[in-house]
Amino acid sequence: MSEYINNASQRKETLKGLIRDLHAGGDLEEIKTRFGRLVRDVSAVEIAQMEQELIDEGLPVEEVKALCDVHVAVFQQSLDAQESPETTSQGTGIKPGHPVHTFKYENFAASEVLTLLEEAVKDLPDGNAWPRTQMHLEQLAEIEKVYRRKENLLFPYLEKHGVSGPSSVMWGIHDDVRAELRELRQATEAKDQTRVQEILPPMAEAIRQMIYKEENILYPTSLRVLSDAEWAAIRDQSDEIGYCLIRPGDQWQPAEAADAAEEAGVEAAAPAAPAAGAQLPLDTGALSPEQINLVLKHLPIDVTFIDETDTVRYYSQGPDRIFDRTPAIIGRKVQNCHPPQSVHVVNRLLETFRNGERDVAEFWIQMGPKFVHIRYYAVRDGEGHYRGTIEVTQDIAPLRALEGERRLLDEALK
Repeated sequence: MSEYINNASQRKETLKGLIRDLHAGGDLEEIKTRFGRLVRDVSAVEIAQMEQELIDEGLPVEEVKALCDVHVAVFQQSLDAQESPETTSQGTGIKPGHPVHTFKYENFAASEVLTLLEEAVKDLPDGNAWPRTQMHLEQLAEIEKVYRRKENLLFPYLEKHGVSGPSSVMWGIHDDVRAELRELRQATEAKDQTRVQEILPPMAEAIRQMIYKEENILYPTSLRVLSDAEWAAIRDQSDEIGYCLIRPGDQWQPAEAADAAEEAGVEAAAPAAPAAGAQLPLDTGALSPEQINLVLKHLPIDVTFIDETDTVRYYSQGPDRIFDRTPAIIGRKVQNCHPPQSVHVVNRLLETFRNGERDVAEFWIQMGPKFVHIRYYAVRDGEGHYRGTIEVTQDIAPLRALEGERRLLDEALK
């Protein structure tokens, strides 16, 4: 029957049928056999498109996430037989410094540390196994930087090309791994050997499965979809988040480096100065664009603004941001800036702002030594129409620690 599956559209429909059968509880081995009979090969791009279309057609993201490993198991033989994207025309020029090279280098380092962690845990509680476990666990936790760069850089650029399936599914798995890392850290600090040996195996499997999906589906798809200029923009914004256990190379340069940021829709580092004396009239005064930018950058809070269409339009770039923000999120739907499991909360909050049910919402969380206060304000015009939402974030731990009084400026200047 494979001779009839002769174009991408038919092949995708066949693949979607296989996944629907899986979600309906079909037998994995039988579906693998059907896959082998029906389709000779399938590309990483087609798998990503297939999952995207299933989500668009109403299959809940959580269901896609729950069976993601099964999907990969069905397609693994085909993926393993395919040529590595670095050796294809689409992968030409993947040198040290290219974001994909960096991601894969980090995966290699994280895999090595994961193996060392497993070996240390096997030796518990003998000798120096606890210190080794602690050390390798802290090293492995650096994988958080890979996940944050995917969420805040790679996913936004894919979404601009209509590819939002990976962000919907993978972000949820990132959060699962984060939760397991927190639990493992707590168990290690308590020297709870039984709990450590319960948590590590499924967490290690989840990390390795994620690496497989990245290298066989996500990165090949990204290489085929994103432009050289967009990869340059991702590279240029990556330092702010950081890297997992490695330092990226610097050999790769885009073909048109000078035009890269402009083509990717990222503002240049030094925007053109406004005309001399140009000011914007405000309700109480007038400021130049440069002055407005400076004021916002020097506020002791982080500010993010989304418009009435739920699109991120601005964030302040102060010296000590609490949450990751990169230029890649400008123009991104705010729903895509949150893990899938919390999107319903975001939508509910925005709906209460739109319908006038509330104007303010606030939350607070403990983040290590920081006590983070997060406030959301509905923005309305003079006629009361909803025009967007401002998020204001501040570490108020120093404020909570204040006692007594300081009434003289001279005391503050000592």
